[in-house]
Amino acid sequence: MLIGEVERRSGVSARMLRHYESLGLVRPTGRTGSGYREYSDENIRRVFHIESLRSLGLSLADVGRALDDPGFAPSELVADLVRRTRERIAAETELLTRLRRIGAAEPAGWEEVLQTVALLQALGSKSAGARQRAALSSVEDVPVPVEALVEAVLSESDPNVAGALRWALARSGEDGPALLAEGLGSPVAEVRERAVRSIAEIPDGAATALLRDALTNPDVVVRGYAALELGARGVAEAVPTLIDMIIEERNDVDAADALSAPASDPAWADRIATGLVDRLGREPRGSPARRRLTQALADIPGDTTSRALAELSQDDDRAVALTATYLLARRGAR
Repeated sequence: MLIGEVERRSGVSARMLRHYESLGLVRPTGRTGSGYREYSDENIRRVFHIESLRSLGLSLADVGRALDDPGFAPSELVADLVRRTRERIAAETELLTRLRRIGAAEPAGWEEVLQTVALLQALGSKSAGARQRAALSSVEDVPVPVEALVEAVLSESDPNVAGALRWALARSGEDGPALLAEGLGSPVAEVRERAVRSIAEIPDGAATALLRDALTNPDVVVRGYAALELGARGVAEAVPTLIDMIIEERNDVDAADALSAPASDPAWADRIATGLVDRLGREPRGSPARRRLTQALADIPGDTTSRALAELSQDDDRAVALTATYLLARRGAR
């Protein structure tokens, strides 16, 4: 058959068929009396094989080796193609992410596009100082998409840069909490901690709701940060976790301080005092946790606390009794 028929049957242009011929990939069986190339059915199969291998990403040189070298082993080449394809996908994904973030910033002109690109690059810099300046600039100069700030804060290990990123994220809009929520379920403990600390610095209702949910998180660190912030916000649901923290000596001083906010409600002040005394009674005599629980009564107002301290001042545990006596004296001096 002539080249036009091969083109119709294979879908490969006549120009490409001639290119294959120049590379020695496909050799016509002969020529007609008029000088036209003639191709056999075997040539057609060869063209299909070439196109199949090209669809895998093989170069024409590798296609020739694969078809003509009996000793050619595909495994190494396929592994290399897998590696290069993954690298290309990663690069294209990164580009797509960057374009989406630039679009989310809604730039008014190319100058803003360039500024946004510069900030995104700075957030990924190896220099902690550059990352920190980018975080601060994202609020003061050109806004950075919230998604980029969330990604940066969840991966940031430098405490100063992380603080700047959390500050920027808290001022970046309403989407931050929802994006950070995914970090709470990360398999990486450091990411979960960064997520809850970032949520804790966002003062809106969506963040408070996420912190409430975090009180049941399997990660004790996440529960602790959530309870401390909820306590500071006066959310009573945090009280049991805060008491647990006091008993377990996990940020126990901060946990005791956090109890004072919900205790500003007289009803909750009584419940908190009762809860502390109840847990104290379950601890064995001489346990340091009993003294910490007694100390936690210091900033809890109300008659329930005063009666509890009076009873504890007679406790068999000398450390508890002395602590309760001191706190009673302080309350009487106020």
